[in-house]
Amino acid sequence: MDPRPSRNTAAGGFAIATGVLGGTILGAVGFHQPTIGFLVGAAAGVAIALAVWLIDRR
Repeated sequence: MDPRPSRNTAAGGFAIATGVLGGTILGAVGFHQPTIGFLVGAAAGVAIALAVWLIDRR
């Protein structure tokens, strides 16, 4: 058994899902370009998820 206490880790999947959905909606409504909104939202969500993962690694 591992003598260290277990700890809960953070997950960034919510950030990716929110980024994709929010980007698609904002891209479609604001710019009439849902694909570009999807890509920008996905990139932002992945960046946030990566930041959460890096911070949680400490």
